[in-house]
Amino acid sequence: MNPSALPLPRYIAHRCGGVLAPENTLAGLRAAAARGFTAVEFDVMLSADGTPLLIHDETLERTTNGRGRVCETSDAVLFALDAGGGERIPTLAEAAALCAELGLFANVEIKPAAGHEVATGETVARFVAAHWRGVPPLLSSFSREALAAARRVAPQLRYGLLFEAVPRNWRRLMGEVGATTLHCAADCVRDTTIAAADVADVPLLCYTVNDPQAAQRLFARGVASVFTDRLDLFA
Repeated sequence: MNPSALPLPRYIAHRCGGVLAPENTLAGLRAAAARGFTAVEFDVMLSADGTPLLIHDETLERTTNGRGRVCETSDAVLFALDAGGGERIPTLAEAAALCAELGLFANVEIKPAAGHEVATGETVARFVAAHWRGVPPLLSSFSREALAAARRVAPQLRYGLLFEAVPRNWRRLMGEVGATTLHCAADCVRDTTIAAADVADVPLLCYTVNDPQAAQRLFARGVASVFTDRLDLFA
């Protein structure tokens, strides 16, 4: 199966289950599947032990009852924390297994802590290449260094480059890391970018869209997919 030839789902559940569950948790994956979503997005960072796990922030305070930096905290401490509603921080392996069980396509955002870009990109790509079952995920990142490292160890996978506002030299930057999809903030996307991406046959994905009518306007403009927190409105 050639991952670059796979179609992208139109709606993607943001951080596993959006507002329906604690972010980046297995409960979120189950909530997305229960609402009829076929695609999810989640963030992956490394622990102090080098384990890839699902969390967005470099620090623990916002999404767990812990304190400190994720990359400086051991697995033993991390997996004992409450990530909301009694959920714990899942490993990438656990999320991959549940995605396979539920039939979910995944956009795995490589979210390296500062100074850990290469290690995070390599670790995530190696795991996905060796252990992912079913349709290969899309690996994306704001970090070009992490994407380049991931592609060096797993060139067969599909990669996406993230921006807030897309710079004018986006095609060159995508080429440098082998990205095939372009991601940006919905309120920053320009018609000129959409048109150029269409000419280049590059799918454009926008985050984070929580109004169904706004999503329809983006699709009418040529956007391929949107990420949403409001699974209840898009189900």
